[in-house]
Amino acid sequence: MKKYFFLLVFLCVSCFEKNTDINKLEKAVNNPFRKDSNKIRDKYRNPIDTLIFFELSRDKKILEIVPGSGWYSEIISHYMKDTENFSVAIYDKPPVKILNKIQKDFIDYFKLNKDNFGEIDVVKIDNNYEFKDDKEKYDLVLTFRNTHNWLDSGNAKRLYKSINKILNKGGILGVVQHRADETSELNFKKGYVKQSYLINLIERQGFELLEKSEINSNHKDLKNYKKGVWTLPPRLVEGENNKALYLEIGESDRMTLKFIKK
Repeated sequence: MKKYFFLLVFLCVSCFEKNTDINKLEKAVNNPFRKDSNKIRDKYRNPIDTLIFFELSRDKKILEIVPGSGWYSEIISHYMKDTENFSVAIYDKPPVKILNKIQKDFIDYFKLNKDNFGEIDVVKIDNNYEFKDDKEKYDLVLTFRNTHNWLDSGNAKRLYKSINKILNKGGILGVVQHRADETSELNFKKGYVKQSYLINLIERQGFELLEKSEINSNHKDLKNYKKGVWTLPPRLVEGENNKALYLEIGESDRMTLKFIKK
C-alpha cells in the first residue's frame, strides 16, 4: 500500500512540474525589480502556490483579466518573458473614472520596464463586457479579486460568458475572490462573495469546477466590517482606527477556484 502511495505522490509532483517550471516561477517571484510594496504582500497572496494550482505554463496562451496596478502581472510577465504568450485585458472605456488612471499607469509602467518583465499584449473589453478580439483563444484565463466589482455592476454573468468564448476547449479559468461566510444573508456584499453562489454562477456560463483550494484562506477575517473588505490591508480605509487589529488579521479570506471550459 505504501508503495502505491509514494507512486501517487510522484505522479502528482511530476504533473505539477510538467505544467509549471517551479524554478523559473520562484525567480519571477524573487525578481528584484518587483515593487517592494508588492513583495511584502506575498505572505497573504501566496503567488507560487496559487499559480502552480492554476497550472501556469510558458507553453500556454495566458490572459489576466483587469490586472489593476499589476501585482500578479509583475510575476506572470517575468515568468512568461520572451514567449509572446501573456496578455492582459483592460476596459476600452472604464466603468469607473479612477480606472482610467490605473490602466494608464499600468501600461506606462510595464512599457517602461519591459526589459525587466517582458512585453505584455493588451486586449480590450468593450462596453458589453465582451472582448474586442474574440477570435483569440487562450489556454488559461486568470482573474484576481475582480468578481465583486462585476457583481455590483450587474455584469458578472456577461463577462464570464465572454471569458468562456475566448478559452480553448478544455481551457482553465482561475479565480481568486474575497469570500463571504455561507451563512451570510446576501450572496455578495461589500467585496465579499459566497463561494457556493460564485461557483454556481460561473458553472452556468459554460464551466465546470475542477478543484478548489484553501491556499488563500484566512480564518482570522471577521467579515463584519462596516466598510467591507477594504477595512483590511492593504487599503485600511479606516485609517488609524483599529489599525493594529486589522494588521493582525491581515488580508481577506479568499476562495481559490479552478474551472475548466466544458
